[in-house]
Amino acid sequence: MNDWDDIRYFLAVARGGNVTSAAKMLGVNHSTVSRRIRALEEKHGVRLFERIPSGYVMTEAAADIYELAIELELKNSQISRQLFGQDNRLQGKINITMPHDILEFCLIDELAQFRNFQPDIQLNLFVAKGLKNMATREADVAIRLTSAPPDYLLGKQVVALQHGIYGHKSFAITEQVGIIVWSGEDSLPLWAQEHFPKAQIAMQVDDLYSMYCAVRAGIGIARMPCYLPDIIANEQVKRFNIDLPRSTWGVWVLSHIDLKNTARVRCCREFLTEKLMNKKTLFEGRESSYFTPYH
Repeated sequence: MNDWDDIRYFLAVARGGNVTSAAKMLGVNHSTVSRRIRALEEKHGVRLFERIPSGYVMTEAAADIYELAIELELKNSQISRQLFGQDNRLQGKINITMPHDILEFCLIDELAQFRNFQPDIQLNLFVAKGLKNMATREADVAIRLTSAPPDYLLGKQVVALQHGIYGHKSFAITEQVGIIVWSGEDSLPLWAQEHFPKAQIAMQVDDLYSMYCAVRAGIGIARMPCYLPDIIANEQVKRFNIDLPRSTWGVWVLSHIDLKNTARVRCCREFLTEKLMNKKTLFEGRESSYFTPYH
């Protein structure tokens, strides 16, 4: 009989395609993964993976059990959620995920307040890129910038996002003004086509704070959600007096529906909702400092 860890290690390697990726998913070192997979294969006398230079490839035997392993994973997660969902203690761990700029510039002081308010609750923060899987309890509470979260998540939109076009206060606007865009945007985005049709892409970035830093350095102008530049409030970075439509995306505070009665999850979710609501004008772009750029 296999324990759940056997299946967990098998799935991590199958998904990651190599021991290093699997170890990162599981939070262990790669030698542990290799040892567990070898032990599983020896236990059943069957080879699950072919070792090739580029990584691990599932054998036919592994492919035959892959879907069953996923079903076991889902059942295990459901059991974990439903048990956790009945926990009425204001103590223990909570896994929280949010964009790192929301944490650093909007909520880190508030989380310190939460710790003073609930000292028996340990907060585990995840702010790296990529969405955490809330069905498998990679996160219990999430702050997400999204247009519509999946149905299995419980929560509310705190506020809709407002974007603005920002530049260095001494930036001279020319026909071929440089703009900073997101990675993968190889042509002028719609906002630039409308307001700066002869603009040139000066830089691509994959992170909001990096975009802000590029604007602050005078590399170009950019369309950003107002909360970040406005809360930093650097005198060198100003918002153009150009109206943009309100975004269809909003700031959501979410948890899995199975955790709606978990006391510490509910307490944390309600606390974060209140604190973000207090910053509503910031997310709505009503605290911007405007300027008229040089032509």
